[in-house]
Amino acid sequence: MSWRLGIALALLLMVGGGAWWRYHRAADPPVWQGYADADYVKVGPTQQGLLTSLSVARGDAIAAGDPIFTQDETSDRAARDQAARLLAQAEEQLANLEASGKKTEIDQAIANLADARATRDRAKLDLDRNESLVRTNVVSVQAVDQARATFKSSQAKVEVAEAALAQMQAPMGREREIKAQRQAVDAARAAVGMAQWRLDQRKVTAPVAGRVADVLARPGETLAAGAPVVSILPPENILVRFFVPETALATVHRGDTVTLACDACPPDLSATISFVSPQAEYTPPVIYSESSKAKLVYLIEARPAPDKARLLNPGQPVEVRPAAARPSS
Repeated sequence: MSWRLGIALALLLMVGGGAWWRYHRAADPPVWQGYADADYVKVGPTQQGLLTSLSVARGDAIAAGDPIFTQDETSDRAARDQAARLLAQAEEQLANLEASGKKTEIDQAIANLADARATRDRAKLDLDRNESLVRTNVVSVQAVDQARATFKSSQAKVEVAEAALAQMQAPMGREREIKAQRQAVDAARAAVGMAQWRLDQRKVTAPVAGRVADVLARPGETLAAGAPVVSILPPENILVRFFVPETALATVHRGDTVTLACDACPPDLSATISFVSPQAEYTPPVIYSESSKAKLVYLIEARPAPDKARLLNPGQPVEVRPAAARPSS
């Protein structure tokens, strides 16, 4: 009987010890299931038009500024040329209003002024002579009056000739006409700039460097403004989306660091949480876990450092842990 009692006591101690160990041992660190995703840059035209050529294919690596596609530019080129001709016409009209008289007309006005001044000077000499002779009664007062009138008339003719020369040398248009025409030139110049911009938009280049993830249109298609033609994946735009239950949501904050584990991932791969969803959702089908099926979870997004993001591929399954937790070896 004693050996049976010993065995029973041993079994009791083993069961109790196991229960105590399970209760007091450290809890396993949480592991959240997720997958790699990306923010794609979808490039499309700024205006409606016919797609005429495509310079890239799916999978191509491209640099910022590389040509991607072109649209038909016939209408925009004609509009640019029309705007340029209207600008030239407005500039010619402004130049005409700002120009002075013809050179021959100005030369004639200068000669008329010189003749008027010579006549005035001769009349002044005659007046001075007669005024000195009238005191000796050599000439009459009437002759002096006549000389004085002749001088005043010649002086007035000089002023008329000076005004005529100034008119010939001044702009042909009035001040308000010139101001209005200058504004017309500015408007025509702006129209040329707008037309040139529209023409330049028909040749679309890559706004970022990356890899062509997809080609969404082909030459011969008429595209609406903004319709995507090419989808580009910049390697630094790769992120990780994972899901945490409501019970763990309080431990996750924007700016926290998490560690990532996946096939062929380096052991030190980490990411920074950039988004915490404010709304719960059912576990998406992409998360293959029977234990979390149909449970409400919260979407979390974390972004690796730009030089590490290229190590992940969109759609790749990823295990996410808090930064303090490491997978057990």
